[in-house]
Amino acid sequence: MHVVLAGGGSAGHIEPALALADALCRRDARNEITCIGTTRGGLDTRLIPARGYPLELIPAVPMPRKPTIDVFTVPSRLAGTVRRTVDVLDKARADIVVGFGGHVALPAYFAARRRSVPIVVHEANVRPGLANRIGARMTEWIATGSPDCRLSGGRYLGVPLRRMISELDRRARREEAIEFFGLRKDAVTLLVSGGSLGARRLNEAIEDAAEQFSAAGVQILHALGRGAWRDDVEFPVSGAPYVRVPYLDRMDLAYAAADAMLCRGGMMTCSELAAVGLPAVYVPLPIGNGEQRLNAAPVVRAGGGLLVEDEELTPAWLAANLLPLLADREKLDEMGKAAAEFGRRNGDEALVDLVYEAVRGGAAEMAEAMVAAEATVTAEADQ
Repeated sequence: MHVVLAGGGSAGHIEPALALADALCRRDARNEITCIGTTRGGLDTRLIPARGYPLELIPAVPMPRKPTIDVFTVPSRLAGTVRRTVDVLDKARADIVVGFGGHVALPAYFAARRRSVPIVVHEANVRPGLANRIGARMTEWIATGSPDCRLSGGRYLGVPLRRMISELDRRARREEAIEFFGLRKDAVTLLVSGGSLGARRLNEAIEDAAEQFSAAGVQILHALGRGAWRDDVEFPVSGAPYVRVPYLDRMDLAYAAADAMLCRGGMMTCSELAAVGLPAVYVPLPIGNGEQRLNAAPVVRAGGGLLVEDEELTPAWLAANLLPLLADREKLDEMGKAAAEFGRRNGDEALVDLVYEAVRGGAAEMAEAMVAAEATVTAEADQ
């Protein structure tokens, strides 16, 4: 089976696609994968080849986030990109297309329909993007990463996660993780990250509160983001360690070292934290369409985290709310258990099952169409 994955653009689209690719190859080593990315030279051109999967590039056609007049220009802008994507499907002899939203998904859906190739749509976010809303009208095989997603016909399967995350035993790996980051074994650990580029609000709030946390015996592992990192800046503290890094390549060990996390509300982050049972304070990005608040809401509702608005996150709020939580081991354990009970670790395998179901269903539809066509030809010949 040859599977074409349309998940380029952002890490939130790429990582679930790659997790599915890994799961498909584990299920059957004969499965072949082709990934589609854009010529913009974004994360897809770095992350996908690094994982060893073939990458085909198509021109990017940005999708309007809201129904504006720009929607009516999409078909003309898509035409050339769809033709290029059809060539990719033909070259791969694709048996199925799986889309994860974003710039590459919509042309992949149209190309698949043109070639009568079955489509699977996976929507990670609570609020579906335009590409997946359109793609969902072309197929009955639709998966969602959140129980709150209201994509018509969607089945809640969870988000495909990297095995290093989905199989993580935080307790068993804690000692290794503490040593890896140069932390103390006897201190409570707060993990802070605003994503690969960082988040100014989180960075500034935790920097201003670092000394107070350190004095209270709470150590901090703070990933500032590549966009915010400066080698010449230091924040010395007098108590528990405050470890600053530009980026976390070993997020599995960061989760294992942590007792709680302060973070944004990207869907991958929400899904990973729930899967590994790590309680968190979610600070949704205040711009966009509010999707990060919606993403974090289900696990917070389940008791696995707290939610604070961006403008409310101050050193005073951290001292009044997060510091007491970190001192309450029983409450942290209770929140971690609630997060784990809500989270799903098998989103990759569940999506593989749906892919196989769609391939079987597509083959059955094609067989029915051939029978119907033969019957039509026979009837016309008899006349």
